[in-house]
Amino acid sequence: STYILKRRYPVKLYRKGVDRIRLKGKDYVYDLIEDTTVTKKPDVQVILKEYIEGLGQRGDVVTVKRNVAYNKLLVPGIADYASPEAIERSKFVKEKEKEVQSFSTLTALQTARYLESHVLSVIMNKETEWTIEPWHIRVSFRKAGIHVPDQCISLPLKPIYGPDANLEGKEFCVTITINNKEKVNVRCRIHHWSTNPADRLPHIDCHWLLESEPIFPEEAEILKKL
Repeated sequence: STYILKRRYPVKLYRKGVDRIRLKGKDYVYDLIEDTTVTKKPDVQVILKEYIEGLGQRGDVVTVKRNVAYNKLLVPGIADYASPEAIERSKFVKEKEKEVQSFSTLTALQTARYLESHVLSVIMNKETEWTIEPWHIRVSFRKAGIHVPDQCISLPLKPIYGPDANLEGKEFCVTITINNKEKVNVRCRIHHWSTNPADRLPHIDCHWLLESEPIFPEEAEILKKL
């Protein structure tokens, strides 16, 4: 620990021929300028040795808090201190990573996991005939606070028609493409809706916690993994 102090009162100068002077009590009064034990230490730079979700790709130089760098990156051996020599090596690694990059962006994997965790409620009209199209899925995502363009949505090969009471509460799977690279399956569940309150189906709280049957048996294994 280091304490940086400053005299509150300047010490008088020695007279010529005097080896030392007698200090007074006020000469021992100091003001604390800095206490390094409580001073926030600067973040450190490390070079990643592998892809780390939400942080960076292999070869990236990232700045993190000291305790995070030591406990989660340096000790496990998945990062090195960003020394000049290591930075030079990382440039070569980055060139190689461009050829075999694992994920399109830092948040691509997080986005994929976020989408996989959803059970998307697809609300369809109870009176008017319909066939599920990408824009139905886009609107359902928008209601859930997620923006997904139509061109990123892939529907099942077999069309889904309605209204059909047999489809109520059943599931199907859509594939979402992230940044034209990563693909993620999302569980969708059909719910029929009527503009007439008397014809509406009972509301089910936390429907995503309930088990449901797949519309297409061939998708059962995919849905089971979600």
